Amino acid sequence: MTKKKFILLYLIFCLFTSLAFAQHQTPAKLYPQLFDAVQMQQVYSDGKTFVDATPTRPVAVILKDYRQQKNQPGFNLNAFVKANFKAPVESGTPYKSNVSAGIRKHIDTLWNVLQRVADTAKGTTLIPLPHDYIVPGGRFREIYYWDSYFTMLGLEEAKRFKLIESMVDNFAYLIDKNGHIPNGNRTYYLTRSQPPFFSLMVQLLARHKGNSVFKKHLPQLLKEYAYWMQGAANLKAGTAAMHVIRMPNGSLLNRYWDASTQPREESYREDVLTARETSQPKDEFYRNIRAAAESGWDFSSRWLADGKSLATIQTTNFAAVDLNCLLYNLENVIAQAYKTSNKPRLATEFTTKAAKRKKAIDKYCWDAKGGCYKDYNWKLKSTSPQVTIATAFPLFTGIANSAQAGKVAALIKNKFIQPGGIAATLKSTGQQWDQPNGWAPLQYVSVMGLRNYKHYNIAKDAADRWITLNINVFKQTGKLLEKYDIQHADATAGGGEYPLQDGFGWTNGVLLKLMNSYQYK
Repeated sequence: MTKKKFILLYLIFCLFTSLAFAQHQTPAKLYPQLFDAVQMQQVYSDGKTFVDATPTRPVAVILKDYRQQKNQPGFNLNAFVKANFKAPVESGTPYKSNVSAGIRKHIDTLWNVLQRVADTAKGTTLIPLPHDYIVPGGRFREIYYWDSYFTMLGLEEAKRFKLIESMVDNFAYLIDKNGHIPNGNRTYYLTRSQPPFFSLMVQLLARHKGNSVFKKHLPQLLKEYAYWMQGAANLKAGTAAMHVIRMPNGSLLNRYWDASTQPREESYREDVLTARETSQPKDEFYRNIRAAAESGWDFSSRWLADGKSLATIQTTNFAAVDLNCLLYNLENVIAQAYKTSNKPRLATEFTTKAAKRKKAIDKYCWDAKGGCYKDYNWKLKSTSPQVTIATAFPLFTGIANSAQAGKVAALIKNKFIQPGGIAATLKSTGQQWDQPNGWAPLQYVSVMGLRNYKHYNIAKDAADRWITLNINVFKQTGKLLEKYDIQHADATAGGGEYPLQDGFGWTNGVLLKLMNSYQYK
């Protein structure tokens, strides 16, 4: 090869590399000064709007014009942004519900309203997916990881098995493409995942398509496991790396974590302002905020050092009980997939990993005095003082023994069950994953966990309260919501960084599943 040809090929390679890299750039990196100005000056009331917007001209041209115009007299940032970006349209609008047709008809119609076809979008932060999927609704215009499992529960009841398979295939695609399933299919979500429900999705699909599903998705199950366990091999006792913690006795547990130490782009202003109140180094604070977003519980007293102030968030200090229960399930599903693939030695390897994790959860997360499971603070070497409904996850995944399950069931009955369902925590802080709010995924996990250990009466009582609340709100408003006030019958759920959202994928799925389980008409 001549030197000129080599140089030409090298330049072509650099061009394609830079183009591919640009496609994965987030707004904060693509238009840094402009991004900061737009978010801090609240050009849009919701910070997620700008990161989902589509530039209407080449980014380089927009930036050049911005730098030239921003300091000129009379420059209007709002007008500049509106002239150069197209804001996204909310999911689900302009759909109008028909209350008189009933809640089952409403849910069945919503599957079509919330369904998206395989993506062809370019020039946005959306990561295109090859198959159809369901979005949650409202401001959530993309697929979300843990939401989707609870949505699939409803799709299963609706016998929409092809759509379930499409969504599982999308998640397998994301694992193959990125090494993990991101929080959602947006570039600004790539630095983190969400509670790992992929193994449960595979189990759900296998119920209808057979064990071949385990064999098909074994490569992705292994890749997801590698993502959560990265860095484990060289960890010393009492230290952590990325998602993994080496416990004092040498066992391994996991924590929520995010690869970035910058403000979340979709909540940039909120993070920057709260960071001014924290005593933590900024990079630690942003990592803790992001890790809480990965947990799905964003935000909750569960993660707060003082139990009330977001500035004291310390998510990465905890071996999280729900996360470890889900990884226990992942280990067992990998073992099952190896058995299906006639690889018994490798199956035994993962069965052993699951047994070790179960033992570690019991040692570090079980609070015998409180009769519940708690997150374990690996830095303080003690369980968290916060009692949360994450205590139901060991029942959901079959880790608890009967005595432990009995104590958790009593705690749920005496402390967590409210007039409208099961609470996330026992505290009221103004954060959306605290009282008085109730959330569909936590209802399902708790009810199924109680049923697993034959606490049928408590499970039915909780389910009845949640179903009744959902139906009553629907009759009053024509909506199924992201979350509910489970303490006050006529109140609207609050807290969080954005207005209450209508749709709503996981609410629809859990409600339909519970209604069918308890034979509601």
